[in-house]
Amino acid sequence: MALRFMVCIQMQTILCFGDSNTWGYDPSATLAAGYHVRYAHDVRWTGALARHLGPAFTVIAEGQNGRTTVHDDPTAFAPRNGRKALPLILESHKPIDIVVLMLGSNDLKTVYRVPPGDIAAGAGLLVKMILQSDAGPNNKAPKVLLVCPPPVADLSGLPEMNAKMEDGRNKSLALPAYYEAVAKQYGVSFFNSQDIIVPSLVDGIHLEASEHAALGGAVAVALRQMT
Repeated sequence: MALRFMVCIQMQTILCFGDSNTWGYDPSATLAAGYHVRYAHDVRWTGALARHLGPAFTVIAEGQNGRTTVHDDPTAFAPRNGRKALPLILESHKPIDIVVLMLGSNDLKTVYRVPPGDIAAGAGLLVKMILQSDAGPNNKAPKVLLVCPPPVADLSGLPEMNAKMEDGRNKSLALPAYYEAVAKQYGVSFFNSQDIIVPSLVDGIHLEASEHAALGGAVAVALRQMT
C-alpha cells in the first residue's frame, strides 16, 4: 500500500499596526463623499501585501484614522494613542510572527508640537513594547519591521491641511534617518516607505491606489527577507 504524506504548511501571521493609510483611506472618494471612505480590501496596501506573500501568510490590518505613536488627541471621540491600543491588539491576535509598524504621520500635526526625533522615539517605544511582549510564537516576542511613514506633500496650496500640519513636509522628510536609528537601536528590521511612494495631491497625506500597490509589494519583499 502506498503511503500518503500530508505536507503541513506553517502559517505565518503578519500584524500591520498603523494609521489611516493602513486603514485604507481613499482621499478622492472621501473628498467627494464628505466622510471617510476606504479603498476595497484588495486595493489597500495590506491587501496587496497578502497577495504577494501568498496563502502561507495571514495578514491582519490594524489601522485607525488619526492614530499616533504615543499621543492623546484632545479633539477625538475615540482614543487615538497607539501606545494604549497596542497591548490589546497584540493580545487579541497572538501568536504573531511579525509586526509591521508604520506610525508617525499624525504626530506631525500642529496640535502635538513634536519634533521629528521625538516622533521616532515614540515609534521606538512601541517597538520596545512589542519586543518585551509574549505575543509571538511559543510565548516569545514577535519580530518587528519598522516602517518610516510616507512623506507629506507641500501643503501650501491646501490652507486647512497646512494649518493642521504646520511644516509637515519638512518634518516628514527628516523622519527616515531617525527611524533607521531607532531600528538599529532595538535590533529590528527597517524599511523606508519614502523611497518608493508619494502622497496624493488631493490632500497631501494619504495614498492613491497605485501607491498602496507599490507599498504592499515592497513590504512583502522586506518581510520575505525576515522569514
